[in-house]
Amino acid sequence: MGEVHTRAARAAGAAIAGVSSSTHSSAVKAATRLHIPVAYESVAEMLEDPDIDVVHICSPNSSHAAIATAVLEAGKHVICEKPLATAPEQTENLLQLAAVTGKVAAVPFVYRFHPMVREARSYIQNGDVGPVITVQGSYFQDWLVSTAADNWRVNDELGGPSRAFADIGSHLCDLVEFVTDERITELCAQTRTVFDSRALNTAITTEDVAAVMFRTASGVLGTLMVSQVAPGRKNKLSFEIHGTTRSIFFDQEQPESLWVGEKTASKVVVRSPSDNCPDAARLSRVPAGHPQGYQDAFNSFVADTYAAITGSTPEGLPTFADGVRSAYITAAVLESARRRSWVSVPDSPISFASQSSKALVR
Repeated sequence: MGEVHTRAARAAGAAIAGVSSSTHSSAVKAATRLHIPVAYESVAEMLEDPDIDVVHICSPNSSHAAIATAVLEAGKHVICEKPLATAPEQTENLLQLAAVTGKVAAVPFVYRFHPMVREARSYIQNGDVGPVITVQGSYFQDWLVSTAADNWRVNDELGGPSRAFADIGSHLCDLVEFVTDERITELCAQTRTVFDSRALNTAITTEDVAAVMFRTASGVLGTLMVSQVAPGRKNKLSFEIHGTTRSIFFDQEQPESLWVGEKTASKVVVRSPSDNCPDAARLSRVPAGHPQGYQDAFNSFVADTYAAITGSTPEGLPTFADGVRSAYITAAVLESARRRSWVSVPDSPISFASQSSKALVR
């Protein structure tokens, strides 16, 4: 992820001052590989550098809250990978700190930045789908499909109590809520750990698979399926939304198009800046017919974050408020799976997030 962030920062015109890591030797290796001029001895040394305006946090999940706190307290803007923290309460503390400091604090929910996601959102906003009835979403990967596959993320001490859902289910929920402007209020979930032991980690407790049913405040019903053990699927993130007039389907592995269904006919809408909605056109970085992908979406996210730092208010920028939201949905999924029952997604942090989100982008 450090490489992805580095490319996006440079594409947005940033000068990368330096890099910090868990050890100085690993920072030196990263600086060499990514052509970064300085390898700091520590995060503390990095934060003392007056030339740094914004810090990108790409470290293991368990370190996010402490580093993000230090960055904000040092008076610097921050982009922090999700989850913001491994406990929901810590995310609220970060949101409050961001609001108090007035610094831009963003979370890379970058799938929002595919132009055709914005096109899908415009269909909902303009009433072209009609009132939403049902939502079906899924995110499938196969990188952990065998016991030989291993990573720090499967270790709950580094990755947190949730893995598959916190890692990729969070993207799916954010995308569904962003496009529909609906909020999940209740859910019922089941999780499964397929491999309880891997090459470097034993007694694994984090989930490989999660299945979720949900309801929204307006009565929309939905299902979500998340798996990191789905052979052949690399990053199959997709959603289908059914309204009273039309249905829409998006697949991020085929991000240049949007399927639109009607009772008498269906069509495929392609990315074309001159024909798409203004927000989709704004995020189109190359001419129609020249495919855009994940790195382009990430570049747009970072560019919008930097624009917020300079005083703009870009549409759809995911902030720490969205990070809080994600943490509480993930916690509700784990609680539902533990209790084997429907649970409510708490309103209080969401209400606070709504009140504070404007303070995050100035």
